[in-house]
Amino acid sequence: MVYMVIFKYIPMYGVRIAFMDYLPGMKADRIKWVGMKHFISFWESIYFKRVVFNTLSITVPSLIVGTAIPILLAILFHQSTSKMLKGLGQNLTYLPHFISTVVFVTMINLFLSKEGVINSFLAFMGFEKIQFLAKANLFSSIYVITGVWKSMGWNSIMYYASLTSVNPELYEAASIDGASKMQKIRYIDIPSILPVVIVMLILSTGHLMDLGYERVYLMQNSLNISKSEVISTFVYKRGIVNMKYSFSAAVGLFNSVINLFLLIGANTLARKVSEESLW
Repeated sequence: MVYMVIFKYIPMYGVRIAFMDYLPGMKADRIKWVGMKHFISFWESIYFKRVVFNTLSITVPSLIVGTAIPILLAILFHQSTSKMLKGLGQNLTYLPHFISTVVFVTMINLFLSKEGVINSFLAFMGFEKIQFLAKANLFSSIYVITGVWKSMGWNSIMYYASLTSVNPELYEAASIDGASKMQKIRYIDIPSILPVVIVMLILSTGHLMDLGYERVYLMQNSLNISKSEVISTFVYKRGIVNMKYSFSAAVGLFNSVINLFLLIGANTLARKVSEESLW
Protein backbone atom coordinates (compact mmCIF):
# COMPACT_ATOMS: atom_id res chain seq x y z
CA MET A 1 0.00 0.00 0.00
CA VAL A 2 2.80 2.42 0.91
CA TYR A 3 4.56 1.53 -2.35
CA MET A 4 1.40 2.25 -4.37
CA VAL A 5 0.89 5.61 -2.66
CA ILE A 6 4.50 6.79 -3.04
CA PHE A 7 5.29 5.49 -6.51
CA LYS A 8 1.87 5.38 -8.20
CA TYR A 9 -0.61 7.84 -6.72
CA ILE A 10 1.59 10.79 -5.69
CA PRO A 11 3.32 10.97 -9.13
CA MET A 12 -0.13 11.28 -10.75
CA TYR A 13 -0.03 14.95 -9.71
CA GLY A 14 2.69 15.39 -12.33
CA VAL A 15 0.32 14.32 -15.13
CA ARG A 16 -0.69 17.98 -15.44
CA ILE A 17 2.62 18.82 -17.14
CA ALA A 18 1.29 16.95 -20.20
CA PHE A 19 -0.95 19.98 -20.70
CA MET A 20 1.82 22.56 -20.11
CA ASP A 21 4.99 23.85 -21.73
CA TYR A 22 7.04 22.82 -18.74
CA LEU A 23 10.76 23.14 -18.06
CA PRO A 24 12.54 22.17 -14.81
CA GLY A 25 13.03 25.13 -12.48
CA MET A 26 10.38 27.24 -14.18
CA LYS A 27 8.29 29.33 -11.78
CA ALA A 28 4.63 28.35 -11.52
CA ASP A 29 3.39 31.75 -12.74
CA ARG A 30 5.46 31.43 -15.93
CA ILE A 31 4.23 27.96 -16.91
CA LYS A 32 1.98 28.16 -19.94
CA TRP A 33 -1.01 25.84 -20.24
CA VAL A 34 -1.24 24.54 -23.81
CA GLY A 35 -4.10 22.04 -23.63
CA MET A 36 -3.80 19.16 -26.12
CA LYS A 37 -0.80 20.64 -27.96
CA HIS A 38 1.65 17.85 -27.09
CA PHE A 39 -0.89 15.10 -27.77
CA ILE A 40 -1.62 16.56 -31.21
CA SER A 41 2.11 16.94 -31.84
CA PHE A 42 2.54 13.21 -31.21
CA TRP A 43 -0.49 12.16 -33.27
CA GLU A 44 0.54 14.34 -36.22
CA SER A 45 4.18 13.26 -36.07
CA ILE A 46 5.44 11.35 -39.12
CA TYR A 47 6.70 8.73 -36.65
CA PHE A 48 3.36 8.14 -34.89
CA LYS A 49 2.05 5.28 -37.05
CA ARG A 50 5.46 3.66 -37.30
CA VAL A 51 6.26 3.62 -33.58
CA VAL A 52 2.76 2.42 -32.65
CA PHE A 53 2.92 -0.34 -35.28
CA ASN A 54 6.43 -1.36 -34.21
CA THR A 55 5.33 -1.47 -30.57
CA LEU A 56 2.31 -3.66 -31.32
CA SER A 57 4.32 -5.90 -33.67
CA ILE A 58 6.38 -6.83 -30.61
CA THR A 59 3.84 -6.76 -27.76
CA VAL A 60 1.07 -8.73 -29.50
CA PRO A 61 3.27 -11.74 -30.46
CA SER A 62 4.94 -11.49 -27.04
CA LEU A 63 1.51 -11.73 -25.40
CA ILE A 64 0.50 -14.79 -27.44
CA VAL A 65 3.79 -16.71 -27.41
CA GLY A 66 4.71 -15.49 -23.93
CA THR A 67 1.48 -17.00 -22.58
CA ALA A 68 1.48 -20.26 -24.54
CA ILE A 69 5.10 -21.33 -23.84
CA PRO A 70 4.95 -20.98 -20.02
CA ILE A 71 1.69 -22.97 -20.01
CA LEU A 72 3.29 -25.77 -22.04
CA LEU A 73 6.35 -25.63 -19.79
CA ALA A 74 4.23 -25.87 -16.63
CA ILE A 75 2.33 -28.86 -18.03
CA LEU A 76 5.62 -30.50 -19.03
CA PHE A 77 7.06 -30.06 -15.52
CA HIS A 78 3.84 -31.32 -13.96
CA GLN A 79 3.76 -34.43 -16.15
CA SER A 80 7.43 -35.24 -15.57
CA THR A 81 7.98 -38.29 -13.36
CA SER A 82 11.71 -37.65 -12.85
CA LYS A 83 12.36 -35.28 -9.94
CA MET A 84 15.95 -34.75 -11.07
CA LEU A 85 15.01 -33.79 -14.65
CA LYS A 86 12.15 -31.63 -13.39
CA GLY A 87 14.43 -29.78 -10.95
CA LEU A 88 17.13 -29.33 -13.59
CA GLY A 89 14.63 -28.06 -16.14
CA GLN A 90 13.07 -25.62 -13.70
CA ASN A 91 16.44 -24.23 -12.62
CA LEU A 92 17.62 -23.79 -16.21
CA THR A 93 14.44 -22.03 -17.30
CA TYR A 94 14.16 -19.83 -14.18
CA LEU A 95 17.78 -18.65 -14.37
CA PRO A 96 17.48 -16.21 -17.34
CA HIS A 97 14.87 -14.19 -15.42
CA PHE A 98 17.54 -13.09 -12.94
CA ILE A 99 20.03 -11.91 -15.58
CA SER A 100 20.21 -8.11 -15.84
CA THR A 101 19.05 -6.47 -19.06
CA VAL A 102 22.53 -5.23 -20.01
CA VAL A 103 24.11 -8.66 -19.51
CA PHE A 104 21.20 -10.33 -21.31
CA VAL A 105 21.52 -8.09 -24.38
CA THR A 106 25.30 -8.61 -24.36
CA MET A 107 24.63 -12.36 -24.48
CA ILE A 108 22.21 -11.88 -27.39
CA ASN A 109 24.80 -9.84 -29.28
CA LEU A 110 27.42 -12.54 -28.71
CA PHE A 111 25.10 -15.36 -29.77
CA LEU A 112 23.92 -13.53 -32.90
CA SER A 113 27.22 -11.95 -33.96
CA LYS A 114 28.87 -13.04 -37.20
CA GLU A 115 31.23 -15.29 -35.26
CA GLY A 116 28.64 -16.27 -32.65
CA VAL A 117 27.16 -19.66 -31.83
CA ILE A 118 24.19 -19.36 -34.19
CA ASN A 119 26.23 -18.30 -37.21
CA SER A 120 28.92 -20.88 -36.46
CA PHE A 121 26.22 -23.55 -36.54
CA LEU A 122 24.79 -22.16 -39.80
CA ALA A 123 28.26 -22.18 -41.36
CA PHE A 124 28.81 -25.76 -40.15
CA MET A 125 25.54 -26.79 -41.82
CA GLY A 126 26.63 -25.11 -45.06
CA PHE A 127 24.43 -22.03 -44.85
CA GLU A 128 25.49 -18.42 -45.28
CA LYS A 129 26.10 -16.39 -42.12
CA ILE A 130 23.45 -13.81 -41.23
CA GLN A 131 23.85 -10.39 -39.63
CA PHE A 132 20.77 -10.88 -37.46
CA LEU A 133 20.60 -7.51 -35.71
CA ALA A 134 21.42 -5.70 -38.94
CA LYS A 135 18.22 -7.00 -40.58
CA ALA A 136 15.27 -4.80 -39.60
CA ASN A 137 12.66 -7.41 -40.59
CA LEU A 138 14.11 -9.87 -38.05
CA PHE A 139 14.12 -7.48 -35.09
CA SER A 140 10.63 -8.16 -33.71
CA SER A 141 11.11 -11.94 -34.03
CA ILE A 142 14.46 -11.78 -32.23
CA TYR A 143 13.00 -9.59 -29.49
CA VAL A 144 9.99 -11.85 -28.96
CA ILE A 145 11.98 -15.11 -28.98
CA THR A 146 14.67 -13.85 -26.61
CA GLY A 147 12.06 -12.25 -24.37
CA VAL A 148 10.12 -15.50 -24.09
CA TRP A 149 13.35 -17.38 -23.38
CA LYS A 150 14.13 -14.94 -20.54
CA SER A 151 10.71 -15.04 -18.92
CA MET A 152 9.15 -18.42 -19.73
CA GLY A 153 10.44 -20.26 -16.66
CA TRP A 154 9.47 -17.53 -14.23
CA ASN A 155 6.04 -17.07 -15.83
CA SER A 156 5.37 -20.81 -15.67
CA ILE A 157 5.51 -20.82 -11.85
CA MET A 158 1.94 -19.60 -11.40
CA TYR A 159 0.54 -22.15 -13.85
CA TYR A 160 2.60 -24.92 -12.27
CA ALA A 161 1.30 -23.95 -8.83
CA SER A 162 -2.28 -24.23 -10.14
CA LEU A 163 -1.55 -27.69 -11.53
CA THR A 164 -0.06 -28.94 -8.27
CA SER A 165 -3.29 -27.99 -6.47
CA VAL A 166 -5.37 -30.34 -8.66
CA ASN A 167 -6.86 -33.25 -6.72
CA PRO A 168 -4.75 -36.39 -7.51
CA GLU A 169 -7.93 -38.47 -7.40
CA LEU A 170 -8.97 -36.89 -10.70
CA TYR A 171 -5.89 -38.38 -12.39
CA GLU A 172 -6.48 -41.74 -10.72
CA ALA A 173 -10.09 -41.80 -11.91
CA ALA A 174 -8.98 -40.82 -15.42
CA SER A 175 -6.40 -43.63 -15.44
CA ILE A 176 -9.03 -46.16 -14.38
CA ASP A 177 -11.23 -44.97 -17.25
CA GLY A 178 -8.31 -45.55 -19.63
CA ALA A 179 -7.49 -41.89 -20.35
CA SER A 180 -4.18 -41.20 -22.10
CA LYS A 181 -1.73 -38.49 -21.00
CA MET A 182 -3.00 -36.14 -23.70
CA GLN A 183 -6.59 -36.69 -22.56
CA LYS A 184 -5.60 -35.95 -18.95
CA ILE A 185 -3.93 -32.73 -20.10
CA ARG A 186 -6.95 -31.75 -22.18
CA TYR A 187 -9.69 -32.57 -19.68
CA ILE A 188 -7.95 -32.02 -16.32
CA ASP A 189 -4.84 -29.83 -16.63
CA ILE A 190 -6.07 -27.19 -19.07
CA PRO A 191 -9.47 -26.60 -17.36
CA SER A 192 -7.64 -26.37 -14.01
CA ILE A 193 -5.34 -23.55 -15.11
CA LEU A 194 -7.83 -21.78 -17.39
CA PRO A 195 -8.99 -19.26 -14.73
CA VAL A 196 -5.36 -18.24 -14.08
CA VAL A 197 -4.67 -18.02 -17.83
CA ILE A 198 -7.66 -15.73 -18.38
CA VAL A 199 -6.71 -13.40 -15.52
CA MET A 200 -3.09 -13.22 -16.71
CA LEU A 201 -4.22 -12.51 -20.29
CA ILE A 202 -6.46 -9.68 -19.09
CA LEU A 203 -3.63 -8.13 -17.07
CA SER A 204 -1.17 -8.53 -19.96
CA THR A 205 -3.62 -6.94 -22.39
CA GLY A 206 -3.69 -3.92 -20.09
CA HIS A 207 0.03 -3.44 -20.81
CA LEU A 208 -0.13 -3.95 -24.57
CA MET A 209 1.11 -0.43 -25.34
CA ASP A 210 3.91 -0.66 -22.78
CA LEU A 211 7.30 -1.85 -23.93
CA GLY A 212 10.27 -1.03 -21.72
CA TYR A 213 12.88 0.91 -23.63
CA GLU A 214 16.00 -0.65 -22.06
CA ARG A 215 16.26 -3.88 -24.04
CA VAL A 216 14.96 -2.31 -27.26
CA TYR A 217 17.37 0.60 -26.94
CA LEU A 218 20.35 -1.68 -26.32
CA MET A 219 19.46 -3.92 -29.29
CA GLN A 220 18.78 -0.95 -31.56
CA ASN A 221 21.17 0.23 -34.27
CA SER A 222 21.05 2.37 -37.40
CA LEU A 223 20.32 -0.66 -39.60
CA ASN A 224 17.26 -1.95 -37.73
CA ILE A 225 15.86 1.34 -36.42
CA SER A 226 12.98 1.34 -38.93
CA LYS A 227 11.53 -1.64 -37.02
CA SER A 228 13.07 -1.16 -33.58
CA GLU A 229 11.92 2.40 -32.93
CA VAL A 230 9.01 1.91 -30.54
CA ILE A 231 7.00 4.35 -28.45
CA SER A 232 9.28 4.08 -25.41
CA THR A 233 12.52 4.71 -27.32
CA PHE A 234 10.89 7.51 -29.33
CA VAL A 235 9.76 9.21 -26.12
CA TYR A 236 13.18 8.72 -24.53
CA LYS A 237 14.99 10.37 -27.45
CA ARG A 238 12.44 13.08 -28.18
CA GLY A 239 11.30 13.79 -24.64
CA ILE A 240 14.02 12.94 -22.14
CA VAL A 241 17.23 13.48 -24.13
CA ASN A 242 15.89 16.68 -25.73
CA MET A 243 14.35 17.80 -22.39
CA LYS A 244 10.79 17.92 -23.77
CA TYR A 245 9.26 16.67 -20.55
CA SER A 246 5.73 17.80 -21.33
CA PHE A 247 5.82 15.84 -24.58
CA SER A 248 7.00 12.73 -22.70
CA ALA A 249 4.23 13.12 -20.14
CA ALA A 250 1.63 13.51 -22.89
CA VAL A 251 2.72 10.32 -24.66
CA GLY A 252 2.85 8.48 -21.34
CA LEU A 253 -0.68 9.60 -20.51
CA PHE A 254 -1.86 8.62 -24.00
CA ASN A 255 -0.39 5.13 -23.48
CA SER A 256 -2.02 4.80 -20.07
CA VAL A 257 -5.46 5.75 -21.40
CA ILE A 258 -5.20 3.28 -24.30
CA ASN A 259 -4.05 0.56 -21.89
CA LEU A 260 -7.00 1.32 -19.61
CA PHE A 261 -9.47 0.87 -22.48
CA LEU A 262 -7.72 -2.34 -23.55
CA LEU A 263 -7.94 -3.66 -19.98
CA ILE A 264 -11.64 -2.84 -19.71
CA GLY A 265 -12.29 -4.37 -23.15
CA ALA A 266 -10.38 -7.57 -22.32
CA ASN A 267 -12.17 -7.90 -18.97
CA THR A 268 -15.58 -7.38 -20.59
CA LEU A 269 -14.82 -9.96 -23.28
CA ALA A 270 -13.56 -12.48 -20.71
CA ARG A 271 -16.70 -12.02 -18.61
CA LYS A 272 -18.89 -12.70 -21.66
CA VAL A 273 -17.09 -15.83 -22.89
CA SER A 274 -16.21 -17.29 -19.48
CA GLU A 275 -17.00 -16.93 -15.80
CA GLU A 276 -13.58 -15.43 -15.04
CA SER A 277 -12.82 -11.69 -14.93
CA LEU A 278 -11.08 -9.13 -12.76
CA TRP A 279 -14.34 -7.51 -11.71
